[in-house]
Amino acid sequence: MLTEIELNDFQNKLLDRRVQIEKNLRGTTLELEGMRELELNDEGDYAAASAETIVDSAILVQQRKELNEIELALDKIKAGSFGICEMCEEPIAKERLAVKNFARFCITCREINEKETK
Repeated sequence: MLTEIELNDFQNKLLDRRVQIEKNLRGTTLELEGMRELELNDEGDYAAASAETIVDSAILVQQRKELNEIELALDKIKAGSFGICEMCEEPIAKERLAVKNFARFCITCREINEKETK
């Protein structure tokens, strides 16, 4: 089980990461809007802008996904279920949570889940 101090530490890390992602999302969205307003002079400009837009869009999708995971983890802290595997309901190792603060599954169940979703 996690101590109150450990829970507070994880909550602070999740909150800090949420602030960072929200800042990234705002910045990338503004960049994408700026790209749309650019006057592109030739096909090379257009191709470069398109490639950058595709990468930025992929980053946005990934960051939004992480933000959702963070929100879920913060809700679990409030509900008292943070650090419990969603499949086997056993505690998730502290080492795993330290690496991935919003982990929803223990290592064993994560591997099972990934095989099933492929």
